[in-house]
Amino acid sequence: MTKKLHHKHSWDVSPQEAIRIQRELCAYLAIQQLNESELQYVGGVDTTFYGDQVISAAVILSFPSLERVEQATATVPVTFPYIPGLLSFHEAPAILASLEKIKNFPDLLMVDGHGLAHPRRFGIASHIGVLLDIPSIGCAKSLLVGKHDELPEAAGSTTEISNGGELIGMVVRTCKGVKPVYVSVGHKVDLRSSVQVVLACSAGYRLPEPTRHAHILANQKRHEYKI
Repeated sequence: MTKKLHHKHSWDVSPQEAIRIQRELCAYLAIQQLNESELQYVGGVDTTFYGDQVISAAVILSFPSLERVEQATATVPVTFPYIPGLLSFHEAPAILASLEKIKNFPDLLMVDGHGLAHPRRFGIASHIGVLLDIPSIGCAKSLLVGKHDELPEAAGSTTEISNGGELIGMVVRTCKGVKPVYVSVGHKVDLRSSVQVVLACSAGYRLPEPTRHAHILANQKRHEYKI
């Protein structure tokens, strides 16, 4: 992997220490406009589980053509339980391990999880983005925190997610007739750019192509373990 970790910490910690680490790293989070014309590679990561192992998949696509360039998987032991709001401690070690195998490192990483749409404004997309110091977007399948108005059925429709009077993300309908995804800033992007990239990476499915391909690959790897 061409990217070095900009911040290091233990993943095998107590929930209280995990929250402290989130709050400490949140100080490094940056929100800034993304120049989409400079994107050459867009990555997607997702995880699944087999027993007490986390299986992560990373897929790199060209942008904007969305052709697959590279892929990698990694399997690591679970060291932290699943706790809402602390997903990164459950899944990020495996995600980072899969990204270590990537040669064509992405200009932007799309994560199946939240960024700012998080109780402490530091979900897994922000955590990984800050550690690697790369632009990242959270694109989750369910809402963790906040409220939003009803979303129109048309593809490309959006509505704001707010929490405590703060705009923390957008609900995005990537395709007519499917459930929406929940998009939020991870690191080094803004919300408008995040939504635009998610829609630009959508190709007739609910999930945008980077995380859709990563989801498929992770589940293929899990199936191999079952054989």
